[in-house]
Amino acid sequence: MLPASPLKLAVLISGSGTTLVNLAAKIRTGELDCSIELVIGSRANLKGMERAAEAGLPALVIDPRELSDSAELSERIFHAVDEVGADLVCLAGWLHLLRIPERYQGRVLNIHPSLLPRFGGKGMYGLRVHQAVIDSGCTETGCTVHLVDNEYDSGPIVLQRSCPVLPTDTPATLAARVLEQEKIAYPDAIRLMQGRIRGAVDRAGY
Repeated sequence: MLPASPLKLAVLISGSGTTLVNLAAKIRTGELDCSIELVIGSRANLKGMERAAEAGLPALVIDPRELSDSAELSERIFHAVDEVGADLVCLAGWLHLLRIPERYQGRVLNIHPSLLPRFGGKGMYGLRVHQAVIDSGCTETGCTVHLVDNEYDSGPIVLQRSCPVLPTDTPATLAARVLEQEKIAYPDAIRLMQGRIRGAVDRAGY
């Protein structure tokens, strides 16, 4: 039997690209048997797009502000993903609602900085999430990697990792603690998906 080839990833970003950098680092060290075939940014001037260029990753801007609605945005994005033959789409700080086509059902992941279903949904991203966690009085938070459906933060959960909320926390300090869990959780989730995707290919006889 031929050895399995690296899983091909398309990574979507709307911010600094911290998660993208983490995934690229895990690939370089051999901790992830993957390749990043395409980075799609929602704006040209993102820090994450700078980081993609510095890492020599192929990148494309698809700006939602230039398109009519989420359907057109999704069509453009998944056409680009088709062209590079990606096996898995990873949302890495992507902030825009997508419509997942049938051919990508079960092959789009997102990471959210809370223990879903708490503190998710439209408008809940970045420091807003951590402020809401602190305001709620929760003593535990974390991150969630989940499959993406056509709603915000509502797809099936793949895995979660938790960490404490300290009495002295600010949104920034809590975000930093959650980020350390995200750096572990997303690669772990991709490995799980890798097994599922390769298993499906094997069962299909490809």
